Amino acid sequence: MDYQADAIDRVIKNAIQVMEESKYQMFEILETSRDELVSLNQDLKKVLKETTETLEKVDQLELNYRRSRIRLTEVSRDFVRYKEEDIKQAYEKATQLQLDLMIYREKEMYLKARRDELQKRVRSVENSVERAESIGSQMGVVLEYLSGEVGHVSRIVETAKNRQVIGLKIILAQEEERKRIAREIHDGPAQLLANLVLRTEIVERMLAKQEFKMVQDEIVDLKGQVRSSLEEMRKVIFNLRPMALDDLGLIPTLRKYVHDFEEKTKIRMLFETRGKEHRLSSAMEAAIYRLVQEALTNAAKHAYPTYVLVELTYQAQMIKIVVQDNGLGFRVELLEQKSKDHFGLIGMRERVELLEGRMEIESAENEGTKIIIHIPTNVDKRKE
Repeated sequence: MDYQADAIDRVIKNAIQVMEESKYQMFEILETSRDELVSLNQDLKKVLKETTETLEKVDQLELNYRRSRIRLTEVSRDFVRYKEEDIKQAYEKATQLQLDLMIYREKEMYLKARRDELQKRVRSVENSVERAESIGSQMGVVLEYLSGEVGHVSRIVETAKNRQVIGLKIILAQEEERKRIAREIHDGPAQLLANLVLRTEIVERMLAKQEFKMVQDEIVDLKGQVRSSLEEMRKVIFNLRPMALDDLGLIPTLRKYVHDFEEKTKIRMLFETRGKEHRLSSAMEAAIYRLVQEALTNAAKHAYPTYVLVELTYQAQMIKIVVQDNGLGFRVELLEQKSKDHFGLIGMRERVELLEGRMEIESAENEGTKIIIHIPTNVDKRKE
């Protein structure tokens, strides 16, 4: 037993070292992404300013060109008052203004395309920063837990029940971190809205010049971006930690998730429960929710089904989860090869094993997939 404990100690210390190195690399990636985000925002600000100046210049040139055309018409008709030299000057001025207007319109089109490209890159880098921050925070939670428990590993791993408690503690720590991130995103989405504020300033300038058609187009685009950003923010907050999971429980939250999943993917869904429903611990409900979420995501991403069944069965000391689709299916033996197409299922199996459960997969090519998960729920709550 002492030998096993020493071996486990060495494994965990090696894991801590690897995670420390990975955390440092993640920090470097995060800092690089933040620097890139600052640079992109600076470029975007310059482009937005130049776009505004160009729009103003185009407006002025259009006005001058219209006046020059009127002037050219006048001098061309009245040969008594105006000489040939006057007509020539009016023609040259109108031609030059027309050329300038064409050049600035081309510049306007280029700047708008550049603006849209920079805004897209800013959103992409912001998403990368958020993901890196989330991963770094979760790695910090796990590192802190492992570092504090190295001296007690031999006692912790004595029974299967204690091993499940380890899994639940890690999951609970992750869920607490998700709650914190959700609050931060909910309370301060200033970065996401900064670009929208700048665009409203452009609209205000257009209104002052009574360019109503351009204002209408810009407002339609602006409104679409606001709705898209708001919807994306709500999805991020819900996916990080559905508040209904704490307030209403597992079944109502899963029922809503399945309904939303059906609307989003257009896949016909059926959600059923069996047995007497009862509340589980917060960590256990979160673990089950994540497993169902991962199973549905995998099905939509890889199997392309038209129908998915989700079934939860409450038993005395066990909960059974079944997720069955009519998608493409695959050869189950390919899981052992750890193909990149099956990383999601591999991660699910590891999570189930961490909870002292078991996961079975029934599938064949073009015959759909059925995932069956059994998780024991008789955990001593005093040890949570």
